[in-house]
Amino acid sequence: MTPLHTETPAAPAGAALPRPGTLADVKGWFYGQDQLLFDWLLNHQTRTGMRGDLLEIGAYLGKSAIVLGRHLNPGEEFTVCDLFDSAAGDEANDAEMRGSYATLTRRAFEANYLAFHEALPTVLQGPSTLVPEEVAPGSCRFVHVDASHLYDHVRGDLAAACRVLAPQGVVALDDYRSEHTPGVSAAVWEALFTQGLRPICVSRGKFYGTWGDPAPWQEALVLEIVGRADCHADLQTIAGHRVLRLVSGPDLALPEPPRSRYYEALRAEERAAEEVRRRRADSDARAAAAAGEAAAAQRRAAARRPKARARRAALLLLPPFVVKALRRLRRR
Repeated sequence: MTPLHTETPAAPAGAALPRPGTLADVKGWFYGQDQLLFDWLLNHQTRTGMRGDLLEIGAYLGKSAIVLGRHLNPGEEFTVCDLFDSAAGDEANDAEMRGSYATLTRRAFEANYLAFHEALPTVLQGPSTLVPEEVAPGSCRFVHVDASHLYDHVRGDLAAACRVLAPQGVVALDDYRSEHTPGVSAAVWEALFTQGLRPICVSRGKFYGTWGDPAPWQEALVLEIVGRADCHADLQTIAGHRVLRLVSGPDLALPEPPRSRYYEALRAEERAAEEVRRRRADSDARAAAAAGEAAAAQRRAAARRPKARARRAALLLLPPFVVKALRRLRRR
């Protein structure tokens, strides 16, 4: 078993750890609809007094983990399980990691997370088979699964989520409908049809469900949506199960994005860089104006040269006494 909080290898020479200013600066896929649904569901748990731990299986560089960490209440634990830099343990999963997450490092995840939080979550570096060994059964109120897209692995992730979730806990499953992740789709719908998973709602990217009663969650979500102009809920039925589909456009109003400890320094750096660009542009404009004036002066001088040459030629042709008289007139 991979030990907890294993020593992380040093970053490659010359590699800089990330310094995000806001959530948008963290690389990853965590779209607006799901930021809103995470915020609604987790806040509803807190408002209704539901307590329990948080778990994320598959973290990439920490974008969704940063949001989950904001909803951690005193006395609760947050656990993140990811392979990070470790080998997956089987060829199919190793190939997926090499193809999709070649730049993934634990140090980058930790740097991103600590930019927004004082302390790291508990980190399990390895496959999701570590979760049942380290997270107590029934201890979690929210589990986010966004790890392998391979059918057998997603089935295992779902089994781990089912084991650690409290009776009314929520599981969020990523990529349940993407064309490049049919294994996720198969595992999710199999769990719904044969393993007691019940749908709460779906977004464009994630499926939200529970092994408890979804009705209270759906009622709470409808109340959140009523009166909003930027989204609405479409109610559908799948095999006798009601499921809400969140429908929204590009104007969806999102929760206030978190700001990192670097936010003010980064904005100051941006303002300084903008001032340098402005001064450089002003200097370039002045230099261009000066160059233009010099070119115009050269053109004027060039235009005067034929006249001067003509005057000199005329002087050569005039009688000497006339030339002397003209010179005396010029000196006066």
